[in-house]
Amino acid sequence: MEVRAGVPLAGVTTLRLGGPAARTVEARTADELVEAVRTATGPVLLVGGGSNLVVADEGWAGTVVLIRSRGIAVAADGDLRTVTVEAGEPWDALVARTVAEGWAGLECLSGIPGLTGATPVQNVGAYGQDVAQTIAGVTAYDTATDTVTELTAAECRFGYRDSLFKHTDRWVVLRVVFALRATDKSTPRYEELRARVGEVAPLADVRDAVLALRRGKGMVVDEVDPDTWSAGSFFTNPVLTPVELAAFEARLAPGTHYPSWPAEEGTKLSAAWLIERAGFGKGFGGETVRVSGKHTLALTHRGGGTTAELVALARTVRDGVVARFGVALRPEPRLVGVAL
Repeated sequence: MEVRAGVPLAGVTTLRLGGPAARTVEARTADELVEAVRTATGPVLLVGGGSNLVVADEGWAGTVVLIRSRGIAVAADGDLRTVTVEAGEPWDALVARTVAEGWAGLECLSGIPGLTGATPVQNVGAYGQDVAQTIAGVTAYDTATDTVTELTAAECRFGYRDSLFKHTDRWVVLRVVFALRATDKSTPRYEELRARVGEVAPLADVRDAVLALRRGKGMVVDEVDPDTWSAGSFFTNPVLTPVELAAFEARLAPGTHYPSWPAEEGTKLSAAWLIERAGFGKGFGGETVRVSGKHTLALTHRGGGTTAELVALARTVRDGVVARFGVALRPEPRLVGVAL
């Protein structure tokens, strides 16, 4: 594995922001990935598709490991398809294959950028599906014990945009095992999606509808459209306890309707709704960084900007929502060398 010095991280992130890495190495197999992490000099930053990273202008003082492992293996048992995927497999290409093969369970996750190994880290989800619903297990390198470990879905501790892997550098995801159903039909749960395709629809129709919805919101990366140069949804939808929800409702005008969904911990609100009604509409911001003109959850870099400018915009939005509604929004992407 070749070690390179001074590689700009702006070139490997969808935001096109981030300073140089002291050292960068590409890992093309699971074994190389383990070895790269095990022998790295200084702290390690794992980078897959770079679609969920906000990297400081100063860059990374340690080693960046680019995950480039590939491979997909499939086992059939009745109408069950067990699909084992290496961490470096592009995610949307995997989803496209499952749809083409007639394997249900990932179709609503079409158009999400990045690599497969990143999906269990924050339990990637969209349009009524998340990967925790189909992940059967994860193979990961445990840096604390220097061992490769097979984890069950329960051991992954999946939550809303959360998992065992998220708030720690201990684990390196090597491969993910999905349990999918052999069927050409999908039963979407998300209302906006059902309105387009119905309660039961072919997998391909669901994928096409999801891609259309995501493109309309600037959530499919397009090299010529700066409105898609983002880290996806910058903030997660907040989940309020009953007490917090009552305090939030007390700030609203009588009769105000707001979108909400039941969650295990309480009630989930729409971060986009909060952002818009706090005064940060589509296109809010400056010439180089601004709220997407297609969706208020995305903060975009238009070119020529800095991470510091993007983070300042994020703080403005976050603080404005707190001032208006008393609700604290939390960032969804990983912040590297910066903080809100």
